[in-house]
Amino acid sequence: MMFTRLMPAMACVALLSACASTGDSAAGMPKAATMAASVAAADAAIAAGQPDKAYAHLKSASQAFPADKTPWVRMAQMRFDSKEYGQAIVDAHEALERDPDDTLAHSIAAVSGLRVSSKALGELTRKNKINGDVKSEAQDLAKLLRTSLGQDDLVPTKPKAPVKPRAPATATASAGPAKSPSSSNDPFDALK
Repeated sequence: MMFTRLMPAMACVALLSACASTGDSAAGMPKAATMAASVAAADAAIAAGQPDKAYAHLKSASQAFPADKTPWVRMAQMRFDSKEYGQAIVDAHEALERDPDDTLAHSIAAVSGLRVSSKALGELTRKNKINGDVKSEAQDLAKLLRTSLGQDDLVPTKPKAPVKPRAPATATASAGPAKSPSSSNDPFDALK
């Protein structure tokens, strides 16, 4: 009988002691230190001229802390600075999945996309093979750019010089210079 009462009490004590020793309160501190250490290691690798090593540090930090946007934004900035715009867009979108309001990630994605598209359009026009659907889509994108920039024309044109109106031709102007009116009220004085 003593055993049946003592057994549930011992099970409760064992369960409570196991929950208290998980160390959840200390888990938050190493996470911040590890993220900070990864970012510091990436910065040191960039300063040493080793961007691949910096990218590897940030990639491992992104895998260790999948909910944190910091490594993704840093990787996107590194790719943008090295003119790898496609990968910069991918990394920026990964950051935006974690924080949709991050303005730096939005900026990197937008500017990288514009640079990729302007390069592609430049190559198409250089080869003179832009036609049909591609041309109409490019025109639609240009309209979108105009409205987002708040300008009617992307390249403003010079205003035309105002045209001076001609003086109307009258019968008195063609007849010759007009004489000054005399003091008399005779209407035939001008004919004399």
